Amino acid sequence: MSTAGIIIRPATMGDTAAIHECVSGVIREERYLAFTRPFSFVETAFYLARVLEAKQPYFVASREERVVGWCDVTPARGDVHAHIGVLGMGVASDWRGQGIGGRLIDAALEASRALFEQVELHVFASNERAQALYRKIGFIEQGRRRGGRKHAGVYDDDIVMTLYFVEPSP
Repeated sequence: MSTAGIIIRPATMGDTAAIHECVSGVIREERYLAFTRPFSFVETAFYLARVLEAKQPYFVASREERVVGWCDVTPARGDVHAHIGVLGMGVASDWRGQGIGGRLIDAALEASRALFEQVELHVFASNERAQALYRKIGFIEQGRRRGGRKHAGVYDDDIVMTLYFVEPSP
């Protein structure tokens, strides 16, 4: 598919249904996200409202009314982790490999610089394409949780990657 007409922009509450559809499609693949059952529409709306109200980065790749990808950066849990943002993203299967993911990440990271000192993400070891993209952008592997993912009896390592805006001092 041609990426002509794909716009990377901040999400709005008006995108809820399209985001729900896109996220649900990626979840149903049961390969890339930590969830294997789609969220309800209400859960999607609640999450989006919370992120937007807190003015946290949430970007979508859209073509007309369809959302074909998303990327958000939310604070890590815990007061002592407030300087860390956690990146989550996905691109609909028929739109992968066309640079949309990189464009989404670039937009989300730019919006994150004023909020966080570093951004981390988790990626499964089997998702080599995503790891290559993250490395190209500047993320480095921090660690690996061996067997951190188990689905349908199959284990996969969970890799933690980080991009530093501010280098931590020892």
